[in-house]
Amino acid sequence: MSENSRVADVVREAARRVPAFAARLAEADVNPDVIRGVDDLAAIPVQTKDDVLARQRADPPFGALLAADAAVSRVFQSPGPIYEPQLSGQDPWRWAPALRACGVSASDVLLNCFAYHLSPAGAMFDEAAQALGCPVLPGGVGNLDLQAQAISDLGVTAYVGLPSYLRSLIERFENAGLDPARWRLRAALVTGEPLPDDLRQALTAWVPTVRMAYGTAETGLLGYETAPGDGLVVPDDVVVQICDLDTGQPIDKGEGQIVVTALRAEYPLVRFGTGDLSTWRDVGGERRLAGVLGRVGAAVKVRGMFLHPRQVEATMRAVSGVVSYRFLVDRVEHRDQLRCEVVPEPGADANVVTAAVGDRIRSALRFTADVTLVDDLPGGELITDQRRWD
Repeated sequence: MSENSRVADVVREAARRVPAFAARLAEADVNPDVIRGVDDLAAIPVQTKDDVLARQRADPPFGALLAADAAVSRVFQSPGPIYEPQLSGQDPWRWAPALRACGVSASDVLLNCFAYHLSPAGAMFDEAAQALGCPVLPGGVGNLDLQAQAISDLGVTAYVGLPSYLRSLIERFENAGLDPARWRLRAALVTGEPLPDDLRQALTAWVPTVRMAYGTAETGLLGYETAPGDGLVVPDDVVVQICDLDTGQPIDKGEGQIVVTALRAEYPLVRFGTGDLSTWRDVGGERRLAGVLGRVGAAVKVRGMFLHPRQVEATMRAVSGVVSYRFLVDRVEHRDQLRCEVVPEPGADANVVTAAVGDRIRSALRFTADVTLVDDLPGGELITDQRRWD
């Protein structure tokens, strides 16, 4: 079936099965029968992550965006919070092609260093590896000493996770005095952070094949490298558009928002705005994504997870003894650093305030942050991104 036919079928079926999607089309005065292919999708307004969050809060848990008869095997909670269903079927987020392009196969042992709790990243790659018949060591985030030992003991040959985490794992293996001959990692699929050339070079000194991929918690895989620096191949089973920030219409040249239509009618993410900026690149006559060039709006990605001013406000509101605050994001030695500067109330116990803020950030935002007490703060944004990628 052609891509145009699949798009038409998904839109019609979703309008029949999913009340919120039918209502969304009606609000835009779009008859589902007029959507006959990819080009017709432009008639449907872009749906933002904030739109999904508002619908879920008004009609929990999924905002009537999920078909009543949909088969759901897991439910995840991403920051917001937004609840994401894992639909039935093999490799539901479609990451297996990215692993395959990286050279991962059933003969490998894959160390999965994405989190397995609440957010979906760990499960995404676990499902993809299972689709390839590849055994998985569910490492998650943390326990670097144990993971380094497991690489030595189990003959781990493949990795998936943040590029900065792979660098930390390499350093821990080296500093632990483990036998270098037991280091067998040969392939790494990294995502969630930029991969500048100097970091890629440092990683490939230990891991011969390092490939970049891109996706989101809501939509799964959206692009993957087949060779270093050649742009990201868009998989066949999802529609990706680059759209003008003002009009929401697809553009062929220039920078715009990545807008996605996932081809599953039971959970119709149709014209979903990821909030990420990119542009198209021509690579040997093939159109590829240039990668993530920035963000739309105020959200900032830190260590592979989004930090939004709305979340920050809700989190800090619950901490007593705080007059004002701001979050600073920086990057040192290819690792994201998060710091929270706090102006305490007069007479407040400094240690108590520092501990309370740190605990609240860990529990509510799922980040660790250095907390610094200051006498005053400039006005402006709650989150300041000081990182430079040049």
